[in-house]
Amino acid sequence: MSSWTHLVRFIAVEDSQEHLGQLVDTVRDVGRDSVEGIEIAVYLIDGTLFDGRVTEQILHVKTLLSPVSKSDCNFIRCLGLNYMDHAKEANLPLPKAPILFAKPKHALTGPFPAAINIPKCAQDETSDYEAELCVVIGKSGKNIKEKDALDYVLGFTASNDVSARALQFMTTQWSYSKGLDGSCPIGPVLVAPSAIGDPQTLSIKAIHNKEIVQDGNTRDMIFDIKKQISYLSQGTTLEAGSIFLTGTPAGIGYFHQPRHVLRDGDEISVYIDKIGTLVNKVRYESW
Repeated sequence: MSSWTHLVRFIAVEDSQEHLGQLVDTVRDVGRDSVEGIEIAVYLIDGTLFDGRVTEQILHVKTLLSPVSKSDCNFIRCLGLNYMDHAKEANLPLPKAPILFAKPKHALTGPFPAAINIPKCAQDETSDYEAELCVVIGKSGKNIKEKDALDYVLGFTASNDVSARALQFMTTQWSYSKGLDGSCPIGPVLVAPSAIGDPQTLSIKAIHNKEIVQDGNTRDMIFDIKKQISYLSQGTTLEAGSIFLTGTPAGIGYFHQPRHVLRDGDEISVYIDKIGTLVNKVRYESW
């Protein structure tokens, strides 16, 4: 059996059970295929997220799930103000060190058909999107050197740092306003570092109701992936299953004129080169 390169977690058509799988066709955009009802074939993976091996058994995807489950996720670490163009649009100085906040596990959700749920406390016309490259840590480490940092990466996927701006700007601490249930969709596929190559050369876009609203590239990060992992592991054990949201480029809804807001029924997507498209619908909670 071989190692996976393009991993999905899914409910299978064949048995309605949850599995891990390796995409048969790694070129297709599995996120868009799921939305459009196109058949998605996978090779069943035997084992866990961290040690799974690809078998020859083929299954078909009924429902895509987040590639990392809540039970496998140890910590969601997020960087703020980590793209030069985003700092410029916010009229803020470049940070001297990574700006860190966290999301709880209950923020984690998956791609379509999973929805971004906007709770009553955030239904104030300030709910916003942030397209981000997501890094999943594959082995635990502490005081990691920059030159070794990518050795600790299990894979890369797309993410959306959904943010309640009114709640965010009420305080200097961002974790509450960015940590609401379902505010961290990731997916649709976890791509191994061997299939990504240099993670600092990836185009990243946000598409709101078919309109491209963010159009950046990971080369414009202020602190690259290696620096993030090295810095955040200083004196702190990064456990396998930790998720890093690595910052967003310019174009967030709050700075558009007129502003872009996530409203009930909207579609918001995050596209990243070599990963594909994370698609979610927006749903206002009624309670």
